[in-house]
Amino acid sequence: MMSLASRIEESAGRGGAVTFMSGDDAERVTWAQLLDEARSMAAVMQARGVTPGDHVALLGPTSRDLVTAIAAVWMAGATIVVMPIPMRMASLEEFIAATRRRLVRADVSLFAIDPELAPFVEPQPGDPPMIRFDELRLEGQRVGPDRLDRPADDPDRLAILQFTSGSTSDPKGVALPHRAVAANLDGIAAAAELDPDDDVLVSWLPLYHDMGLVGLLTLPMTTGTDLVLGAPQDFMASPLRWMRWLSEFGGTATAGPNFSYVLATRALKRASGLDLSRLRIALNGAEPVDPDAVEAFIAAAQPHGMRPGAVFPAFGMAEVAIAGTFPPPLAGLRTDLVDLRVLESERFAAPVDDPSADGVRRLVKLGQPVQGLEIRIVEPTSGVVLAEREVGELEIRGTSVCNGYYGDMTATEALFHDEWLRTGDLAYTVDGELVMCGRIKDVIIVGGRNVFPEDIERAVSEVDGVRAGNVIAFGIEGRNHKEAIVVVAETKLADTAELHHTINEHVRAVVGVPAKDIVLVPPSTLPKTSSGKLQRSLCRDRYLGTELQRV
Repeated sequence: MMSLASRIEESAGRGGAVTFMSGDDAERVTWAQLLDEARSMAAVMQARGVTPGDHVALLGPTSRDLVTAIAAVWMAGATIVVMPIPMRMASLEEFIAATRRRLVRADVSLFAIDPELAPFVEPQPGDPPMIRFDELRLEGQRVGPDRLDRPADDPDRLAILQFTSGSTSDPKGVALPHRAVAANLDGIAAAAELDPDDDVLVSWLPLYHDMGLVGLLTLPMTTGTDLVLGAPQDFMASPLRWMRWLSEFGGTATAGPNFSYVLATRALKRASGLDLSRLRIALNGAEPVDPDAVEAFIAAAQPHGMRPGAVFPAFGMAEVAIAGTFPPPLAGLRTDLVDLRVLESERFAAPVDDPSADGVRRLVKLGQPVQGLEIRIVEPTSGVVLAEREVGELEIRGTSVCNGYYGDMTATEALFHDEWLRTGDLAYTVDGELVMCGRIKDVIIVGGRNVFPEDIERAVSEVDGVRAGNVIAFGIEGRNHKEAIVVVAETKLADTAELHHTINEHVRAVVGVPAKDIVLVPPSTLPKTSSGKLQRSLCRDRYLGTELQRV
C-alpha cells in the first residue's frame, strides 16, 4: 500500500486544486503547485535534521502555509502532529501549558509554528527546535523541490499522531500509520462514491481534528479532488459563509458537527440567492446527531435547492483515522423509534410504530461499516457479543484501526479487547446499521434506569432563555448513595427565577424526577474541547469544586 506522500504525488497531476478562503476572499492553488512547495519545505526540514520516522509538530490557524507544511512532513517521511488551537481562548497560560505537554508526549523533533503565535510560545530548555512557517516557506523557495531526498515508502511508519483533548488528563496521541489512514481514505471514497473529476469538497473544520484533517483535507489532497477550505473562525463569525461557499463553488460534499448545522439553519432562514443543488453529502458527525436539528436544516436548505437526501448522519472517531460507519449517499435521515423506558431499564431498543406514543425516543441510523472495518456490540463488562437491538459497547476491528496511544502502553492495553477496539460508546445495531445511544462513562443511573444525558440536554436546550447546544447534564452522588442529576446551562438572562422552574419541568418530563441542582452560567463558560465538544466530566469536576461561575 502506497504512503500518503506517494498518493499525493500520483494525484497532483489530475488538475485539481485547493481554494483557500480568508473571510470572503479566495486563493486557488493547484495540488501540483502545492506539492512543489511542500517538497521545498520538506527539503528544509531535512536540512534541519528531520529524518524518516521523526515527529514534526505544526501549530497555526488554517492557512496555505499550514496545509503545505502538512504535506511537507509526509514528503520528508516524518509524522505530523497538528496541535490544537482552542475555539475560545479561556486562558493563554493553559493553552501554552497544553501545547508543551503535547510536544513532550509526542517526542517532537521539530516544531513549526505560525508567525503570529510564535511570540506566545517562547522556547525553553528542553523544547524541540522551533521554526516559523514563513521561514520554512522562504527557505524552501531558496532551496527548491529538487533538493528533497524523498525516503522510500513504509506503510507501517506513523503518518499522524492525533491528540485527544487532554483537558482532564494528560493528552493521548492516537498513533495512525500510513496503512491505516490510506485504508480509511479508500473506505471513505468507496462509501461516499467519490468522483475526483466532479466532486468539490467544502470545509471550515479545524485541521487539528480528525474530521477536518483526514476526511476533508487528506482525502482530496491524496485523490486530486477540488477542495474549498476555510477556517473555523470564519465560519463562527458568519455561519452563512459555509453555505455561500457551497453555492459559489458548486460544493458536492461537506461535513460538520451537529451544532454547526443548527447555526447554518438559522443563517439559511435569512439567506437568498443560494444554489445548493449540487450538494449530495452533508455529513453530520463528531457529536450526537439530533434528528430534529437535521430536519430543521433540511427545511431551511430545501428552498435553496438542496435535496433532502443529501443529509448524511455518520459515525467516526480518531482511533479509526476518521470514518467508522457511513449510510448510502442520498439516503437522507433515517431514524429508529424505540421505547425509552425499555431502553433505559433493560438496555434493549424495543421498536415502536407510533411516533406520537408516550415515551418514544427517536434515534438516528448511522449506516454500515466502511470498507475494511467490522463492528460488533458487546456487554461492556463480560465482553459477550450481543444480538441486534441489544445495547452494549461498540467495538471495531479492521484495516484502519490505530496502533494505540503513542507512548502509553497502559491506555493502549485498555483500548483493545483482543483485536477489537473498545470505543466506550453505547450502541446497538438494526439490520447491520449502527445506532448510537451515548457514552458509557456519561450514563446517569436513576432508579435503576440508564438515563442518557443527551436526552436531558436536548430537552433543556429547547427552553427559551437557554443557549441551544450549551447544556451539560451529569450525575453526582445524592442521598443514600443514589445518583442525582445536575444540569448546567448557559443563558444571557439576568432574571433566572422562572428559568430554573421551566428547566426543572423539562428535566422531570424526560427523566420523571427533578434535577438536584440547576446551575445557570454566563455564555461561553461551559468547558469544551479544542474541537468544540462539551466536556461533561470536566464540568462535573468544576461543579464539585465550586468553580462554576453562576449567573
